[in-house]
Amino acid sequence: MSHSHHPIDTRKEPESVERQQAARISTLVSVVVNIVLSTVQIIVGAWAHSSALIADGIHSLSDLFSDFVVLFAGKHSGKGPDQDHQYGHQRYENAASLVLGLLLLAVGGGMLYSAANKFIHPEDIPSVHALALWIAALALIAKESLFRYMLAAAQRVRSSMLVANAWHARSDAASSLVVAAGVAGNLLGYPILDPVAALVVGLLVGKMGWSFAWDALHDLMDRAASEDDVAAIRATLLDTPGIIGVHDLRTRKMGDLILVDVHLEVDGSINVFQAHAITEEAQQRVMRCHPVLDVMTHIDPAEHYQSNSISIAS
Repeated sequence: MSHSHHPIDTRKEPESVERQQAARISTLVSVVVNIVLSTVQIIVGAWAHSSALIADGIHSLSDLFSDFVVLFAGKHSGKGPDQDHQYGHQRYENAASLVLGLLLLAVGGGMLYSAANKFIHPEDIPSVHALALWIAALALIAKESLFRYMLAAAQRVRSSMLVANAWHARSDAASSLVVAAGVAGNLLGYPILDPVAALVVGLLVGKMGWSFAWDALHDLMDRAASEDDVAAIRATLLDTPGIIGVHDLRTRKMGDLILVDVHLEVDGSINVFQAHAITEEAQQRVMRCHPVLDVMTHIDPAEHYQSNSISIAS
């Protein structure tokens, strides 16, 4: 006998609204910072002959695009279930993280290509203007502050997509630090350090993109929840009065939430109404205590599994 509780959980409604609001506000702050920074970095970089500063400006521009991806996903992932998406729209978050990762990968590749060209003709590297160093330092402070602000917002509403976007800002802070070092090296008479800095920025961006894309791809392919989450869900089910055993517990990720399929063992001598009440209670407990979107249960008589000497708590 299978039974599913519909994924309409009033407890999650205000949380979903709060998540959307946090995503929108922190992302809009990021948009403003990135528009100002990328404009200043690219203009000053071109004027001061710093390829590293221009690379950092392009990096900030890529953030701008990723911010729009996050805004788009935040708007759509909060929608409830409909005829086409009967489990809701949480996977918009995973898809957004995948797009974000691929974008960063492409931007990183472009930076590596452009920096590599400079190494082929090192004699053509111009010396940079001191203003480039001030702008690099300003970008570093702005990006690090943005990271701390965004991470705090992401952790408050527990959104992996917002955490990814925050760490994206931290990767920018790291790249701005490298750029500042490269520009300083160029000013001290080592012009090769400017494209070296651009190269490091490219590697940082590419690596970040790869890890986001790979992670999101696994989630889109129904990756299971973490072992800790599964163990906690199993414990909650076994703690429910009337549940004698649990087997075939399977999970898959849906955005930041989890879908659960499980076989629950109950006393075979009770009637259907009693068995239904027990499993209903088990579902409610799991959805109340864990980030679970829905629980699909199948009721089994415990005696059958005991007589076959299968461990009921496996």
